Amino acid sequence: MSIGHDHENQQPQIIVQMPPQPSFLRTWTTRLLFSFLLLSVFMNFALLTSEAELHTGPLKEHISGNEQAKDSIAVIELSGTIMPPFTERIIELIDAARDDDDIKGVVLSIDSPGGLVADSHQIYHRLKLLSDKKPIYVSMKRMAASGGVYVAMGAGEKGKIFAEPTTWTGSIGVIIPRYDLTGLAEKFGVQSDSLTTGPFKDSLNPFKPLDADERVVWGAIMDDAFKRFVDIVAEGRKDLDADTVRTKLATGQIFTANQAVENGLIDEIAFQEQVVEILQADLGLSDVNVFKYKRQPTLLDVLIGTAAAKDPETLWQKALEATVPRAMYYCSWLPAL
Repeated sequence: MSIGHDHENQQPQIIVQMPPQPSFLRTWTTRLLFSFLLLSVFMNFALLTSEAELHTGPLKEHISGNEQAKDSIAVIELSGTIMPPFTERIIELIDAARDDDDIKGVVLSIDSPGGLVADSHQIYHRLKLLSDKKPIYVSMKRMAASGGVYVAMGAGEKGKIFAEPTTWTGSIGVIIPRYDLTGLAEKFGVQSDSLTTGPFKDSLNPFKPLDADERVVWGAIMDDAFKRFVDIVAEGRKDLDADTVRTKLATGQIFTANQAVENGLIDEIAFQEQVVEILQADLGLSDVNVFKYKRQPTLLDVLIGTAAAKDPETLWQKALEATVPRAMYYCSWLPAL
């Protein structure tokens, strides 16, 4: 504060000088408010686009044929480990194909090493409902094993199953992964001491041996899932019965495409475009629009994309797929790279 003088009237003037606000406070306040504004706009737009997707359904990407034709063949792609959230997305596409009267047939393209028992059966169940209305032809790609075979059986007896010349299929069976870390725990002085309400509550605990009673319990669970798998393959392949499937095919063995044909697990060897042509001919369609379903990414998907890449479920799926056996034509001394 300073005191000045008015020289004409000789009146003293009081001048108050406020200290200037630090520029960094103004800058960060502005940035914060602007960030909140952008976030609000993005979130509202994401909600609007998500709502629009719910009403319009999945997108259709033209593959071949006449895009203007009324009759169409839909290609549904199932790839990767069969587990959430992809299970729900595949079911959404299956239901969309079932409810679309313009779709006369479906090609199910499978490239999967399998996945969860419950999810495989959920997809199989929806495919069976679809096959009651429209024919399903299966096109196996690089691998259609275990749960991949399970869902393929959803095509039913009226459907057909094809594989590429280099496809691996089979691996019919059930596995419950378990690691025995008792030796490692003993070495480092770690002891399992869980508090439970029953003898089987901490069953499969890797820090203690699996006893005989636990093996009986888990054996019964696996037998139930295994029997269902065998029966579904026998039901889906008209030339196979349950005994043949159980003794010859359900050994966990991987089969090449040629071996799969010889054992009656698939019908023919063909690439996907040939499968489409065969289905079109069997349907008696001269003019057809062939498209594949495509899920439109929403703005919300883009916004959370980075976080999803670090999501434990996504990382778990990648870890599972890293254990899948693969044959490679590869010019490298270190195929992993």
